[in-house]
Amino acid sequence: MASTSEAESAAAVPAPAAATSSSEVAEKPAVEPLRLPSIEEVRGQDIWNNCAVRSVVSGVMGGGLGIAMGLLLGALDNPMMQEEMTVKQQIIHSAKTMGKRSYHSAKTFAIMGLVFSAAECVVEKARAKHDTANSAVAGCVTGGALSAKGGPQAACLGCAGFATFSVLIEKFMDRHT
Repeated sequence: MASTSEAESAAAVPAPAAATSSSEVAEKPAVEPLRLPSIEEVRGQDIWNNCAVRSVVSGVMGGGLGIAMGLLLGALDNPMMQEEMTVKQQIIHSAKTMGKRSYHSAKTFAIMGLVFSAAECVVEKARAKHDTANSAVAGCVTGGALSAKGGPQAACLGCAGFATFSVLIEKFMDRHT
């Protein structure tokens, strides 16, 4: 019976007439109208959704990263006979080392970016899903392709290692939530 008396007392309380509609409007966030993308934006998105374009861009960006890494790591290499070399010889040796490291790193990172991006894009389009499994498959393909010269065991280890690394990076970056 107590619940019915509480309901009656709650119903007996008059609604506050002091609340005006202008204060309620001020509290609500303004709704912005939906803006449709322009023709240029749609075309740009269509171009970027092309797997070949995405792969080539990733390969070029990977090559740029490889050049930077090669320059950095090549500059840190010290010649074995540093005391016996003149300053000019040290500079020439460092420049050659940086050039070789940059070339090899650029080639490796470009291939890595191209293969990973192509595999991820193809798997994503085939599955019609955008999730972590795409990155795992792309990582496996990339790791296997990069380590295939070492034989089947190396390819399997490269596949497993790169796939694991790709999934961990996806989880850390939290891209697919």
